[in-house]
Amino acid sequence: MSFPLLTATAALPAIGAVVTAAVPAARRTAAKWTALLFSLGTLALAAAVLVRFDPGGARYQLTESHAWIGDFGVRYELGVDGIGVALLALTALLVPFVILAGWHDADPQGATSKRWRPTQGFFALILMVEAMVILSFEATDVFLFYVLFEAMLIPMYFLIGGFGDRAHAGGDDRAAAQRSYAAVKFLLYNLAGGLIMLAAVVGLYVVAGNFSLPEIAAARASGELDMATGTERLLFLGFFFAFAVKAPLWPLHTWLPNAMGESTAPVAVLITAVVDKVGTFAMLRFCLGLFPEASKWATPVIIVLALVSIVYGALLAVGQRDIKRLIAYASISHFGFIVLGIFAMTSQGQSGATLYMVNHGISTAALMLVAGFLISRRGSRLIADYGGVQKVAPVLAGTFLVGGLATLSLPGLAPFVSEFLVLVGTFARYPAAGVVATTGIVLAALYTLVLYQRTMTGPVKEEVRAMPDLRPRELAVIAPLIALLLFLGVYPKPLTDIVNPAVRHTMSDVQQKDPRPDVEAAK
Repeated sequence: MSFPLLTATAALPAIGAVVTAAVPAARRTAAKWTALLFSLGTLALAAAVLVRFDPGGARYQLTESHAWIGDFGVRYELGVDGIGVALLALTALLVPFVILAGWHDADPQGATSKRWRPTQGFFALILMVEAMVILSFEATDVFLFYVLFEAMLIPMYFLIGGFGDRAHAGGDDRAAAQRSYAAVKFLLYNLAGGLIMLAAVVGLYVVAGNFSLPEIAAARASGELDMATGTERLLFLGFFFAFAVKAPLWPLHTWLPNAMGESTAPVAVLITAVVDKVGTFAMLRFCLGLFPEASKWATPVIIVLALVSIVYGALLAVGQRDIKRLIAYASISHFGFIVLGIFAMTSQGQSGATLYMVNHGISTAALMLVAGFLISRRGSRLIADYGGVQKVAPVLAGTFLVGGLATLSLPGLAPFVSEFLVLVGTFARYPAAGVVATTGIVLAALYTLVLYQRTMTGPVKEEVRAMPDLRPRELAVIAPLIALLLFLGVYPKPLTDIVNPAVRHTMSDVQQKDPRPDVEAAK
């Protein structure tokens, strides 16, 4: 029996969460190092998955399958394709930086009781989220995926509600109330989506007789499983609704600005760069893989929703006064690009969407974490409370600029490749949608450059005059992310080589081919 590498990759952070939580209350530093070491071990296992994965091999690789709930046909079934591998690697890469960036975020303030354990709980919850997200990228049993899809809400709820941003105007009571509101809103929105998905999962079992994604897809391709049109569309809508909430897609997005605004910067990164990717990943794997005809039927409406997300999110980002909420609305716009690329039903669009998931994770992590370091120094999230930071903290300002330029998809940085492919794939099939989507690029330049200009340039405000520059630990967080943005912006081939074969499989699922260029029109 071969070594269960996929199980090990998800099990290690789960074990790390238990070990971290068990560290004695007084040994907070030991708890931090324990969590960091387990996250680095998970990264090493994710690297092993990347090495063993053969892009030209079978669609699902490193597969594992064991009986779980035999009476209902539920199996513990794992396997990864190129899209799953890329997002698994992204998750494993970002979590060590999240832990390092949040090194002091959960230190108790004024607590003297040795039984008070916020530090252990904070880092244990981060590791538990990592375990569940990684396993969701590996799950090929629909029921197993659903369990993980819902279970990850629990640690995220406590991370948002129990470990909120300390730079909050209005005092501790108001901050606690806002955190509680954001956490409950996050939970209710996602639970509502999950409950609708549960009904669809049950319906899928009634129709297909099992929960195995590869088996159901094979039965559909061979004609052994023939869903009625109405049934397929209803099941598709049940799955898509849950994924659109998680993504988040307009108009189901409103929980995200609250959750990111009230969280610490590392937890905000965990939300938008890691957890939310489960939604867009699932659209590719489950919506298109299980319900190809319904996916094509719903495409026009979904493209409209994606375009609204792009423009609406960018417009609201332009008008924000809160740094973290600006980044949250920018992420809503970027998720609109991802969904647009998925449902453009072209290989360029879907490759771009997958690259966008990875590159958005890196660029948003860089920008949000630098913003977190900035906010922790000044004690305010309001843009108006800053000015002239680049004169007193040039390295902080420089990294903030690079993260912002990556967010607006500047050529030479990783997100540019993703956005370019999404737009090319969209123009090839839906030119009008491509034109509307390009307005998001203009608005992204506006909100990013205005944010930089108002916070980093101009006269030095008295409150920031003594602001220190980035410390070694903070540089250790930001420098690798900036390096990745530069490397993947100049040389994205290692990532595209992994992703493109999986995209071809997805295009085959929905029986779509790239449209031929209109040569006569070009003349």
